[in-house]
Amino acid sequence: MDDSPALVWFRRDLRLSDLPTLLAARDRTDAALAVFVLDETLLAPSGRRRTAFLAGCLRALDADLGGRLLIVAGRPAQVIPRVAAGIGAGSVHVSADFGPYGSTRDAQTEQALAAAARPVPLVRTGSSYAVSPDRLRTQAGRPYKVFTPYRRAWLEHGWPRPADTGPDSLAWLDPAGFDGRLELDLAAEMLGESTVDIPVPPAGEAAARARWSVFRDDDLLGYHDDRDRPDLDRTSRLSPYLKFGCLHPRTVLADLRGRTDPGAESWRSELAWRDFYADVLHHRPETARGNADTKFDALEYDTGPAADEAFAAWCSGRTGYPIVDAGMRQLRAQGWMHNRVRMITASFLTKDLHLPWWRGARYFMTQLVDGDLPSNQHGWQWTAGSGTDAAPYFRVFNPTAQGERFDPEGDYIRRWIPELRHLPGKQIHRPWRLPGAGQPALGDDSGAYPQPIVDHADERRIALERYRRL
Repeated sequence: MDDSPALVWFRRDLRLSDLPTLLAARDRTDAALAVFVLDETLLAPSGRRRTAFLAGCLRALDADLGGRLLIVAGRPAQVIPRVAAGIGAGSVHVSADFGPYGSTRDAQTEQALAAAARPVPLVRTGSSYAVSPDRLRTQAGRPYKVFTPYRRAWLEHGWPRPADTGPDSLAWLDPAGFDGRLELDLAAEMLGESTVDIPVPPAGEAAARARWSVFRDDDLLGYHDDRDRPDLDRTSRLSPYLKFGCLHPRTVLADLRGRTDPGAESWRSELAWRDFYADVLHHRPETARGNADTKFDALEYDTGPAADEAFAAWCSGRTGYPIVDAGMRQLRAQGWMHNRVRMITASFLTKDLHLPWWRGARYFMTQLVDGDLPSNQHGWQWTAGSGTDAAPYFRVFNPTAQGERFDPEGDYIRRWIPELRHLPGKQIHRPWRLPGAGQPALGDDSGAYPQPIVDHADERRIALERYRRL
């Protein structure tokens, strides 16, 4: 045990339960200071909705700490050594970050701590994943490129039981009067908590556990059958909480221990996909911006004013394809989109409008409350065909057929496209076939709905020809 206090640096682990970092700190000392750094490098591209949700998570964490969360702003490699020196810390504790920026940031901070007048170790314990990146390798010792064998190895490897931690795991130091401390209200204002134009989900650890309990008890049993149905809204909605670590996947998996029903199996697979994509990005950080399959670097895209107009129509939900437009309007209204619809909208952008996947991925990251970089970027590449273990490049989602299959009565479309609510049943999927469809736009008194901006059959042929040239 060390007489010096510890510094617990929170990042994507905004909770106190099941947090191994606290156990590592407690092995060294009894007292600790909790700190969060407002890092402009991460905040600038995050979008107001995600930062507003982050502000709520910080409020909740501060409350769970009894009002003892120190919030500071600046570059972590400069700020963390200063805070550690200010309290005479004997160690700094974090959950390991395997992202491209996070790995670099932590290495720089570790070097700065080691170079201080009184060197302090940066102790990494656990991560935000059930199985951390680089933990699993093929028999040849290489990173996995294909999900199915990765999932088998992931299940065989397993994960520890949740860590027994909570608010009383350490004696938390009071940060009042600390030089550079930001008042919580000011930090929330900097994060845009009061200016975001839509309500974000309830934030924090308690909200995350409540959301998981509802999903587990009400929807998990039917998850395998219902997860692709946006009209039923039976998915977990846990992605923002997993993104910021308000809930650890290990906690969720512990609740599923012994369950072999299809719903539980499918949900485990979704968590495995999350870990898989984090592992891929860890080994290939360049895939955050570029194609995992570099053959696709030569793919021809549309450019110019017409392409920009098409992109704007896609962003605003005005393509004339109801399931695509419903998804994009849900994204703008909620900062979230159903996963099946994410695939449909991504396919439409890349294979009907012939625009690069990273343009759509970047727009999603500005809108999404969850906004998880590995899952977003590699999910887009899966649909575009350029990713590791991607969908076959020649698979082009038919947006009308997808709508008819996964929103059979059109209830999801009616929820988000008021112009089409008057259309009965399955007619809503093909509004251009109805009387008056020859006009420039169609709809009821709530407004005009546009004609399709492209012909899917024609654009599919163009896409396949461009892929063939690769």
